[in-house]
Amino acid sequence: MADSLSPVRFAICGVGHIGRRHASLVSRHPGAQLVALIDIRTELAAELAVEHPGVPFFSSLEEYVKSASTADVLTIATPNYQHAPQAIVGLQHGLHVVIEKPVALRKTDAEAVVHTALQTGRLVFGVMQNRYSPPAAWLKQVYEEGRLGEIYLVQFNCFWNRDARYYKPGNWKGTQAQDGGTLFTQFSHFIDLLYWVFGDITNVAARFRNFNHAGLTDFEDSGLVTFDLVRGGSGTLQYSTAVWDRNLESSLTVVAEHGSLRLGGQYMDKVEYCHLRDYTMPQLPPTNPANDYGPYQGSAANHVQVIENVVDTVQKRSFATTNALEGLKVVEIIERIYSLK
Repeated sequence: MADSLSPVRFAICGVGHIGRRHASLVSRHPGAQLVALIDIRTELAAELAVEHPGVPFFSSLEEYVKSASTADVLTIATPNYQHAPQAIVGLQHGLHVVIEKPVALRKTDAEAVVHTALQTGRLVFGVMQNRYSPPAAWLKQVYEEGRLGEIYLVQFNCFWNRDARYYKPGNWKGTQAQDGGTLFTQFSHFIDLLYWVFGDITNVAARFRNFNHAGLTDFEDSGLVTFDLVRGGSGTLQYSTAVWDRNLESSLTVVAEHGSLRLGGQYMDKVEYCHLRDYTMPQLPPTNPANDYGPYQGSAANHVQVIENVVDTVQKRSFATTNALEGLKVVEIIERIYSLK
């Protein structure tokens, strides 16, 4: 495995939009090296050879692990349902793994990933890039410093556009078995933010509707979820992918004993309101721009920090920002919400 000085070697499994972003960021990182690209779509090989000359291409994870290639880290950016089984294969072959959200589609599968990581002594990193956005890091800080006092209400609004430009026929997206649902694919990083800052939830109630995705997805496009926070206070999560033409917003409003605040913007990328007792809002660093997928947009593009953290942790200079147990909790919370269907 990599010692503290040699570059951390990455193999990337799944070279779609996000996998390609990982590949280009790894190749630009001075402490990282791209050593393999893996995708079942063999037609990508020629294009990838131009983008990443000299990096071998494999048409399956099985083919890769049988090869003599020596990576330290396997990055998994494949369809949701493949995340857990592929992570387990990587761990069993002595690789640390970076898993795009969600870690799994079932809590039992996420537990198997955690268990395998413990057995093999390897690290699992979940990609929960919202944690790296300056407003989220700031929120976590004011919460932990106790500046909010008792939490009364937290309200998440996630109103995005995902239409036929996104849910294309014959794709894994939109299928129950492979995608898992709107909360897994679109909004799991907001559930992660909820859990990361405010802790676990209980007394969950939910309503689900499918307004304009009947021909596009096997599951709801909109949901209304209410819950209590285990540490005190209550909350709501309202979400929809039925918004016409383009994303409307992602926002988080907090009403607490010592004041109120609101993170907003299209990707929760700004502090829109902050009025806390005896507190002056500091100037935050700018948030990275959103992931641009052509016709539709995603959340803030913080993958560079994810790779930075993996390199630093594998080289034993830092600790994992997002670990597998937290990824497991997010899967478990989504599973609890969906059990109410």
